[in-house]
Amino acid sequence: MSDARRIVRDSMLGMTMTEIDSWSERVSVVLGLNPGPFTGPGTNTYLVGTGRKRILLDTGQGVPEYIAQLERGLTDTPGGDTLQEIVLTHGHPDHVGGIAGVLERFGVLEVSKKPNPGADGELEITPIEEGAEIRTEGATLIALWTPGHAHDHLCFHLPEDRAVFTGDNVLGAGTTVIPPDGDLGAYMVSLQRLLEIDVDVIYPAHGPVIRNAHEKVTEYLAHRRLRDEQILEGLAAGESTVAGLVKRIYTDVPEFLHPAAAMSVGAHLRKLEGEGRVARQGEDWVRS
Repeated sequence: MSDARRIVRDSMLGMTMTEIDSWSERVSVVLGLNPGPFTGPGTNTYLVGTGRKRILLDTGQGVPEYIAQLERGLTDTPGGDTLQEIVLTHGHPDHVGGIAGVLERFGVLEVSKKPNPGADGELEITPIEEGAEIRTEGATLIALWTPGHAHDHLCFHLPEDRAVFTGDNVLGAGTTVIPPDGDLGAYMVSLQRLLEIDVDVIYPAHGPVIRNAHEKVTEYLAHRRLRDEQILEGLAAGESTVAGLVKRIYTDVPEFLHPAAAMSVGAHLRKLEGEGRVARQGEDWVRS
């Protein structure tokens, strides 16, 4: 049986990163101080621009110590000393959880994201959609609607760096989990779209910077196609449950990560069902 480890070899398990780092003259990363099985070293929040006021891209999970870390990030950024506004890749808690603390420290700031009715709750946002341009001194963020991991997911093209902020669509190591309310088919279309952008660099929401953007996205697509094949092979061999498929396919993954693997298998099964290649029979799955 094909082995997905031959496509995606790296992992964020046990990975550490510098808590504050400069990845270009206009991009600094400030870790959200929320390491874990799903977040790796933590959520990357970004200070973007070259002027006194910087865009803050994502806000982490709301860890109290993050605010002091963000202040240090501004101090360490040449010429920067405050925030212009907050921009969000999507509404998951590890990206929006720090908003209240940031606003308490820095005062009233515009908070921009793609709306997600029913999920945004009481979050007061400035709606942004595909093609929106957010400018600050030295940098332009161009919004790209890239659903799949989340319906409201945006990536942001930064042409000045020939780079793209990929949020949770492409990570610095390992692969993205597609949650139950996600859509793997839409996610793969979003990945394909990233290949059409003329960029060299990926600034991910988790893990280190990627300097071979197109190679990484191509790897991600190949990984997902291989997972489809492995699931179909497993069903043909008599496995009929998500748990059974996880044990068959994820032999190299620690058991404490099997719930995440089960989410991925479920996402693939729903995609394959939509394509007419598999069918549900109660709690079981079969090939069509």
